[in-house]
Amino acid sequence: MEVTKAGKIADIPMYRLEDCVNGMPFFIGKIDGCDEEEIEHWGTPHRHNGFSIDILLKGTIRQAIDFKQYEVSAPAIMLMEPDQVHQHAMGDDVELINISFTPDFLVPEMQGVISCWHCIFNSGMVPLTDEQLDELLVYARLLKQEYESDKARKEAVLRNLLNAMVITIGRISEPSNAWLNGENSQYNMARQFKVLVDQHFHEKTQVSDYAEMLFVTPGHLNDTVKSLLGRNAKYVIDEKRTMEAKRLLYWGEHSVKQIAARLNFEDDAYFNRFFKKHTGLTPASFQKTTREKYN
Repeated sequence: MEVTKAGKIADIPMYRLEDCVNGMPFFIGKIDGCDEEEIEHWGTPHRHNGFSIDILLKGTIRQAIDFKQYEVSAPAIMLMEPDQVHQHAMGDDVELINISFTPDFLVPEMQGVISCWHCIFNSGMVPLTDEQLDELLVYARLLKQEYESDKARKEAVLRNLLNAMVITIGRISEPSNAWLNGENSQYNMARQFKVLVDQHFHEKTQVSDYAEMLFVTPGHLNDTVKSLLGRNAKYVIDEKRTMEAKRLLYWGEHSVKQIAARLNFEDDAYFNRFFKKHTGLTPASFQKTTREKYN
C-alpha cells in the first residue's frame, strides 16, 4: 500500500473476509487492548467487503467513516456497511467484540424479515443501555461458542443466531422499525435492485441496465423503487456513484480524471457536471473543503 506525503493513500485497500478468515463468510473475535502494530493497522484508512458489528465493551474509540468523525464510549455498538472507508483511533484499554460477515451470508434467511439493511447498518455509532448490552452479549457468546466449535451444521446455526442478533440490533438502532416490512414481490425487487447496484455501479449506470437483469421494464423498476424508497431508481444509482467519488476524493490521491474513468464517466468534464449537480460542489472544491473540515 502506497501512502502519500499528505497521509492519504494512493489506493484504498479492501480487506476481503474470505481471504482473512480461512475462507469463511463469517467471523467473530475479541480485541482486548491494542499494541502499536495493531493501532497502526486500524489507523490506516481501509474498507471491507462485508458488514461489520463492533460491540464496544470498554474504553473510547475515535473513528472516521466516509469522511465523518465519530467518538464513542462504551457501552455502544458500531455498525458499518460494505465498502465504507474507515479508520480507528483506539487506546490500549479498548475492549470490543467484532462480528463480520459477507453480504450474502444472511440474505436467504433475512429476506422475509429485513427489507432495509441500509436503515440498520447506516446508523453508525449507537449508544447502549446496560440492558441492551446484556441482550446483545447473549447472542455474541452463543455465536463465539458455535464459531469455535466443530459441530455439524455449524454454518446454519451461525446464520440463524446472527439473524436473530441483527433483528435485535435493528430494534435498538432504528426504533421506528423502518427496516421491517412484509414480504412481497415489490420489496424483493427493491432489495435485488439495491444489491445489483452495489455490485455493478462502476460499469452499469442506467436504470435499463438493472431492469434487464431483473426482467422488468425500466418504468416498472423505477416506479417500484420510488414507491418503497422514496427515490427513483436513477437517483439510487447516482447516489452510489457520488458516494464512491466522495470516498476517492477524500481518502485517496486520485486525480479527477482518474476518478472519472474509474466510475465510467465519458470524460472528466462530464464527471464535474455530474458531481456538482448532486453535491453543489465541484470535485476539487469538495476535496478541499472536506479535508479542511475533518483533518
